[in-house]
Amino acid sequence: MMDSTNLLKILFIVNPKSGKTETDWEKTIRDHFTGSSHQTDIRQLEEDCDPNIISDKISEFKPDRVVAVGGDGTVKLVAEQLLDKPDIALGILPAGSANGMAKELGIPQNPKEALELSVAGDVKKIHLIKVNDHICIHLSDVGFNAFVIKMFEKADQRGMWGYIKASWKALWQHSKLNVKITTDEGVVRRDAAMIVIANATRYGSGALINPEGKVDDQLFEVIVVRKISFTEIFKMMVTHMAYNPEKTEVFQCTYLDIASRKQAHFQVDGEYLGKTKKVEAELLPRSE
Repeated sequence: MMDSTNLLKILFIVNPKSGKTETDWEKTIRDHFTGSSHQTDIRQLEEDCDPNIISDKISEFKPDRVVAVGGDGTVKLVAEQLLDKPDIALGILPAGSANGMAKELGIPQNPKEALELSVAGDVKKIHLIKVNDHICIHLSDVGFNAFVIKMFEKADQRGMWGYIKASWKALWQHSKLNVKITTDEGVVRRDAAMIVIANATRYGSGALINPEGKVDDQLFEVIVVRKISFTEIFKMMVTHMAYNPEKTEVFQCTYLDIASRKQAHFQVDGEYLGKTKKVEAELLPRSE
């Protein structure tokens, strides 16, 4: 018999538009908790994913844990509603196309296993990054990859093959950035294909972009990819060998300012946010 002090109130925020999964998440969650003493509630997001709906539901239900059911964009959306609620932990059920943060934290892709973890898993404190006016829990970047995401969002094909096709098209169309980068370590000027602001180590595709990254070390990394080449992509995707310093360099910091001479494509946690000439990022204290 379970000690009543261990019983949880868990709110599931489901984004039915995430990914390409055929899983009926509402039914899967309800079936999993049938007969359980834990108290659960489910809120399906509408197409516009109004954050006020999430905030209102949290205030009404008063959960111990809120579980985002979707991809990295959904996780980011829910996390933003918990920034001023340190006593409520955030969980993830991977339901997106790539699920980068879930992979980063070792959350199983199998729905049953992920649901079990949403109850039995230990709470881990991680830091976040504020990038311009957005919260980044995973990866943000300007340049090539953000351009890929823009093309991917317009493509008919989803999943990994859709992303690969978008990458191939972007490879021949992207232009280099000319930027001034200011961090805790000083100021540098670089020509680059893309600049990554990394809370995590790898993209949802599995590409290792930030080998030095830790989500709880009170630092974030800035990865300057000077040139997109098949060799460097192969290292990121397959061998995970050290980068060629002539093509890629890494800075660790708590503060970042990027000033670009031209407008550059910009994304945060898989959400394309248009073009910008200015990116400011700062570390936020550890959150749960």
